[in-house]
Amino acid sequence: MARRGKKKGRPVSGWLVLDKPVGMGSTEAVSKVKWLFKADKAGHAGTLDPLASGMLPIALGEATKTVPYVMDGAKVYRFTVAWGAERTTDDLEGEVTATSDKRPTEAEIRALLPRYTGIIMQVPPQFSAVKIAGERAYDIARDGEAVVIPPREVEIGRLELVGRPDDASAVFEIECGKGTYVRSLARDMGRDIGCYGHIADLRRVEVDPFTADDLVTLAALEQAAAEAAPRGEADAEGRIVDPRPDKERFAALDALLIDTGAALDCLPAIPVSDDAAQRIRLGNPVIVRGRDAPVEAPEAYATARGRLVAIGAVEAGMFKPKRVFAG
Repeated sequence: MARRGKKKGRPVSGWLVLDKPVGMGSTEAVSKVKWLFKADKAGHAGTLDPLASGMLPIALGEATKTVPYVMDGAKVYRFTVAWGAERTTDDLEGEVTATSDKRPTEAEIRALLPRYTGIIMQVPPQFSAVKIAGERAYDIARDGEAVVIPPREVEIGRLELVGRPDDASAVFEIECGKGTYVRSLARDMGRDIGCYGHIADLRRVEVDPFTADDLVTLAALEQAAAEAAPRGEADAEGRIVDPRPDKERFAALDALLIDTGAALDCLPAIPVSDDAAQRIRLGNPVIVRGRDAPVEAPEAYATARGRLVAIGAVEAGMFKPKRVFAG
């Protein structure tokens, strides 16, 4: 008996900017979104810890090719540091490893901020996805072994104290680059002040180029998905056969997506004709036309009638495709 092939998903493409709730892991969120959209493939642009909430950009279909550009984008977090205790995970999940009765003054906190602005060296948390000799740091730490993680360079564009609910906590907002661990920041600030600290609340509010206006809650997503639930008569095997075309059935869900090309706002855009788009999709270079067109660009993207055609480079006035998108 021949094996039945794995059912393919819909060829839907775009970005879903999920407002991830606390308690849900990033991988779990991607799986849920992929299932709701019946998408053929999906991925996310930057892990968000289960205890953190906020912006998790999820790429569907062809948008997965643009994930690196969102990964490299600046991120903004709002977080609360609880003073007086350090924990194994640098957040509420871990065990307390050190305590202090000292509580920092506002002046002490503000005096510390310049030390954590600009390009700094940072040691990732013991419980992190950093690889040590081929193993994830959190796997080594869970086995009870000491993890020696070398410091790495990260960039913090802005770090501000935005509130002090009480003497035992402080609220900050940070704009930072790829690879920055906010949990490490809380740990290091606590050590520098001499009072210890850990993350009590963490929310990602922006991932460039997306903003808070792009966020979609899980409730809104599930409500739209309800419109796509199968309707119709059952077949001989008891499966519901929905007579609606996919475009109509998934209209409410697809309306929540942001165009794939939005992830490439950081690159020069090269508009091309339909004929040029066809040549590009076959892997051929084309002449870049237009008064404002770049003569040289290490990275750029081509569009035809507003639709993304390819990512490539402009060399000597020619657009040379490197990654092509379906028409």
